[in-house]
Parts: sequence; structure tokens; C-alpha cells
Amino acid sequence: MEPVSERRWLLRTAPPEAALLDRLSETLEVPPLVARLLAHRGLESDTAGGFLQNRLADLPDPFLLPDMEFAVRRLQRAIEQGERIAVHGDYDVDGITGTALLCSLLTALDGQVDYHIPLRLRDGYGLSATALRRAAQEGVALVISVDCGVSAVEEAALARELGLELIITDHHQPPEVLPTALAVINPQRPDSLFPCADLAGVGVAFFLLIALRQRLRESGWFNQRPEPDLREALDLVALGTIADLVPLRGVNRILVSHGLRALQRGVRIGIRALKQVAGIDRVTCGAVGFQLAPRLNAAGRLEDAERGVDLLLQDDMLTALTTARSLDQCNRQRQELEKRILQEAEKAVAALPAQRSHVIVLAQDAWHPGVIGIVASRLVERYHRPTVLIALEGSIGKGSARSIGGFHLYRGLQHCAGLLTAFGGHAMAAGLTLERERLEDFAAALEIHARDAIDPQDLVPSLRHDGVVLLEELDLSVLQLCERLEPFGIGNPEPLLVVASVRARQIQELSGGHLRFNACQGGFSHPAIAFGMQARRAEFAGEIDLLVAPQINHYKGRKTVQLRVRDVRPASADEVLVG
Repeated sequence: MEPVSERRWLLRTAPPEAALLDRLSETLEVPPLVARLLAHRGLESDTAGGFLQNRLADLPDPFLLPDMEFAVRRLQRAIEQGERIAVHGDYDVDGITGTALLCSLLTALDGQVDYHIPLRLRDGYGLSATALRRAAQEGVALVISVDCGVSAVEEAALARELGLELIITDHHQPPEVLPTALAVINPQRPDSLFPCADLAGVGVAFFLLIALRQRLRESGWFNQRPEPDLREALDLVALGTIADLVPLRGVNRILVSHGLRALQRGVRIGIRALKQVAGIDRVTCGAVGFQLAPRLNAAGRLEDAERGVDLLLQDDMLTALTTARSLDQCNRQRQELEKRILQEAEKAVAALPAQRSHVIVLAQDAWHPGVIGIVASRLVERYHRPTVLIALEGSIGKGSARSIGGFHLYRGLQHCAGLLTAFGGHAMAAGLTLERERLEDFAAALEIHARDAIDPQDLVPSLRHDGVVLLEELDLSVLQLCERLEPFGIGNPEPLLVVASVRARQIQELSGGHLRFNACQGGFSHPAIAFGMQARRAEFAGEIDLLVAPQINHYKGRKTVQLRVRDVRPASADEVLVG
């Protein structure tokens, strides 16, 4: 199998009707380009205003989530009666932030709270039977899961036997039979009335806290004690939501937008320490996804994720800096492991038989189970195929899987369920366990299913854009309006535009394999940068089309327009929109 080199440029949606663009421009008083960007994101004149305002007041009622009433009633009693509460999280950033969120705010509400995060290599994913037994021995009355538990049928039964009451908060795809628990709060449940099924685990936990605070307020709980401001907890919500790659639209976009501001303020000492170690001045979705989250994730991948929770709950700056530096060192170790496994995986991909053309399934004994998910993502980027990497140990293999648009990964694993010991996840990412002797059968079965399920066109990566623009349309005032569409991510993509028939002037090669040049069209030009495209310098000769993300460059107090190049091709006047 060869790495993909061809990429299709496709219009993000069907061209919006002129009447809609006129309504958006007139109603919102925005230029035609901004109206087009809003239309391509499915917004009408009656919804675009709310999208741009992005108000916390527009968050939905938390009691629309299933079982919320039962959970809040029991939590309120536990707090009022001083019962011991245990939070059981997961070892990724979503679980770490969700655990820190529940612990910090339940404590602020006068709850008696402790927490447990499973060790990835020892305990595996999900509710831990060992942790439940220990909680019962220590006199815990109530256990709350975050970012896990919706498939924990056996563990829920054990909790009941131990006399523990269990509240499950999760966001993963629920099985047909739910665990028997006091409450199973999950926006993915078929009976959920909540308008956003795509909440991250930390988001579900946040709405539980909104509902709990509301009921405590109604009961007079805050007459004699301070009421916590939940807005201050949105830094954790944004961190976990961005890291878990859920769609940044609707509810999630509101949470992340306000949470990024909280992250920028850095009121939480652990966040401040992590930003300092990572060298972050301006917090964006990219800074969270590529700098903050990997450092928090590293401890859970290689060692103990509780160090991440400890950092987020820390109230001493010197201690927080020590922990943040140790997480940074863990992240460096993770990067070295990732580099080695990626090299080995690429060799294995090159040796795959021709009939393995739709899915990559690889396994090896020496691979670290905490790193293979990242490597799977790298292989998806390089080969554009659903990818499953499996770390073998003895007779068991633990796998991480990543997918492409057009192939629902969880459903694919469901198709192979008889060959798997356990699995879980969603459309784009999943985890699984299987017996070593079932490995080849599983790879063959998933390949057969993928051939039926994947449209051949989906095997060619596409870059979705928002249409053609002239350089003269891209000025600072327009880009400042475009910034109101942030935060960008899955479900709310960064604007990507075609600039046709331009010439690259004054091309410079930068360290790191980048190119810098001036993009010229008619009498207009803008500086452009093409990250990692030095090897493609020859493609910038002559008249070309550029696929660019326009942005405002901040340098020494000045703001200028800059084009970040995503792709380049020879000018093709007849094929500008769908190349």
C-alpha cells in the first residue's frame, strides 16, 4: 500500500442560494464572503445570529438528559448528609478533566469526594472492579463515573452487590442493554431529549453539576455558604472537549468558546503551570490539541493518569510546576516511542498483501498500548485508510483504531463482534481487545466489511473548501469578522478558500521544511506560508491555484493578512470548485 498523494478539492456544501446569502448579509450586516461561510455551515438568517453571539444563556436544560433527576436527587442527599463520594474517571484527557471537574466542584459544594483513575496497562479501559471493591471497603456510599461506564454491565452488578450506588455519566455509544445503575446519563441514549448528542464526557459531567447546583440553590443550600461560579470551570470543559475531538458546534461550541477564555486567563494554578512549561501565550484550539492535551495525556499513556488530575487540582504553584515538568518529560518519552512504532508500522504497511486494500490492521508484541492510538492517527493521515493497531502481549491483543469519513468504525467493529473479546468507541475512534489467535480472522472480516461499506471515492482524501475568493476580498476587516466563527474544529471547520490563478513571488525556504512567498493576483498580493511543503517547491512555479486558510498575523504589535497554504495545484480555470 502506497501513501496517498492525490487530494480532491471539493466545495463544502452545495452552493448556497443567492437569496439566502442576501438575507444573511442584510440581517447580520456582514460582507458576502462572511455570509457564504455562515451558509456553508448550515446556518440560516434566524440561526446565524445566535451562532455569532455564542451565549452561555443559550445552553439547554440539563434535565433533558436521561436519568438526570435521579442522579441529582441522590447527589444532593449525599452532600447534605456528608456521605463519601468516589469519582471514577478514565485515563485520557476527557476523563482526567472530567474527574478534576467533578472533584473540585463537588468539594466546593461541601461534598466529601475522592477519585480513582485506572492504570491503562494494568486495569484497561472502563470501570474497575478493583476500584469498586476498594471504595466499598473505605465506606464510600456513592460512585460517579465520568467518560466511562455505559457498557459496564458486570461492574454495575458488582457495585450493587457491594452496596454501592452508581451514577454513570458517559458519552460513548450505548449498548442495547444498559448497566443497571441509579442513573445512566448519556446524551447518546435513544431516549435522550438533550439537543446535543455529541457532548464529551467532561461536558456530560458539567451539565450534571449545573443541574445539581440548581437544586441546591432551590433548597437554600447556599444561604449560609458561597455558591460556586461554574463559568470558572469551563477551562476544564474546553480542555477535555477539544482533546476528545467531538464536533465543535451547538452546545460544544458555546462551552469551548467560553472555556478558551478561561484557559487564557489561567486562573487555575495547574493550567497556568502547564501553559508555562508548554510555552503558550495565546490559547487556541490548536494550542490545546497539540500542546496542552498531549502533555496531560502522556502520563495516562505511559504511567499514571492521576498525575494529570493532581496537576489540575493543585493549589501550589511550585508543586504544579514540578508536576507539569514531569508530564512534559513523559510527553517527550511518548514522542520517542511514537516515532519508533510509526517507522515499524510503515514498514509493515508496505508489506501488506494486495487484497488488504481498504483497511490497515497491524499487530506486534513490542508495541506500547498507550501510544498505538496516536500512531494509528498518523497512518490514517498518510494512507487514508481506517487503521487498527494492536499491541500483543501473551495470548491477548489490545488495539486502538482510527477511521476516515465514510466508514463508521464502531459499526465496523460490531460487524466483527464475534471475533472480539471487547470493544467500544464511536464513528471515528475505538478501542478493542481480542485473542491473538483471532487476529487474522478479524483483519479479514473487517476488510470484507470495509469493501462493502466504503464508497471508492472516500478512499481518496478530500479537502472541503468554501469556494473561490479574490485576494482583494481578503482584508483585515473581513478576517476580523471571520474570527467570530471561532472556535474552529470538527463540525465547525476553519474557513478554507480557493484563490485561483495566482503567482508565487519571492519564494523563500525556511528551516523546518516550510516555504514563504507572496501570492500575487492582478494588482493585489498577500504574504503566504506553506508549512512542510518545501519538497513541493517546484509545484509553485507558473500560474497556480492555492487552497488557503486566511488569518490575521500578529507581529510586533502589527496585524497583517497572511495566507496559510493547505494545498497547491496548477491553475485550472475549468475546475476551480471541484478539482
